[in-house]
Amino acid sequence: MKTIRRLLYGEVLLAVAYVTLGFLSLFLFFDLVEEIQAVGRHAATGYKLAHALLYVALLIPSHLYELTPIAVLIGTIFVMARLAQSSEFTILRTSGLGPWRALRALLILGLGFVMVTFALGDYLTPVADRAAQLLKARYTGRITVGQTGAWLKEKQDAGQYAVNVGQLASDGVMHDIRIFEFDNRGYLQSIMQAQSASVSDHSAWQLLQVKRTEFPVEGATIARIDHLQWDTLRWPNQLSAEMVSAALLKPDRMRTLDLFQYIQHLHSNAQDAQRYEIEFWRKVFYPLSCLVMVVLALPFAYLHFRAGSITTYVFGGVLAGISFFLLNNVFGYIGTLQNWQPWLAAAFPGLIYSVLSLSAFGWLVLRR
Repeated sequence: MKTIRRLLYGEVLLAVAYVTLGFLSLFLFFDLVEEIQAVGRHAATGYKLAHALLYVALLIPSHLYELTPIAVLIGTIFVMARLAQSSEFTILRTSGLGPWRALRALLILGLGFVMVTFALGDYLTPVADRAAQLLKARYTGRITVGQTGAWLKEKQDAGQYAVNVGQLASDGVMHDIRIFEFDNRGYLQSIMQAQSASVSDHSAWQLLQVKRTEFPVEGATIARIDHLQWDTLRWPNQLSAEMVSAALLKPDRMRTLDLFQYIQHLHSNAQDAQRYEIEFWRKVFYPLSCLVMVVLALPFAYLHFRAGSITTYVFGGVLAGISFFLLNNVFGYIGTLQNWQPWLAAAFPGLIYSVLSLSAFGWLVLRR
């Protein structure tokens, strides 16, 4: 059995590597074409070809994360179909490789792909994607969201704060900060404006060039508006750098734990977290789709091929992989619009392909 597993694993790993390299080359080509255009647009700010190449290279982990389940499906289908066409799989079956043994062998290999996908999506991709965004922002302009920037809420014992971050610079420093302070009854108490801010240790922001406007408290004998200024001011809060990045950058590029903590922060401040909950469950279920893909590919080893018909099945695998990628994105948007349960919206594409793979396995492998 060890010899059989070594044969299957070697063939599948090689095929998956070739498929991944092919898709990755295509993605990088399109990225490079787009960045070459950006070099022409931002040449005056110092954005050169070397920066564009580095930016494209930093996008590789995110592409690998997206491509891994698709490459696993196409590569495994190709190997299974080729072994069936050359009658090698028939020899393996007569040597004692039953359906359940073959399924178990592929599931073990699929677990390896699950761990690789999880490591890519939770450790390498967030760091690389953030570095890519900040690198480009250094030459093409600071990162912002729309015309007003990003809005966050912070609830403390003394009251509530609405925080507006206008822009995020390439060094992680926030610019154009506005902090609106409300009391527990919802009355506006003060407005702070800061030129820039950085997240310091001990759960605080270090504000620079701060202007504070304090409004009179209800019931005060003297209705007076006070204006205060500081060069630097330490503002204690629980808004981490990851939370600010989540509001300004893509949430699907965050680590799973950081995304979960941000969701808890939104819930504690009575904010809608539907979009981020769907992204959280997608990050949980997406690596597990590699298991579904290897099960879906196994029935191809039990088909009877004629000469030249293997290309049709491989093309079918390509279409199945692309359709999974599209469904995974479409159901995320539909779940947000229709207010579905986040875990259901994230798991639905995987459930569809699980039913298809188990049905194909039961019909082609067990019954036939």
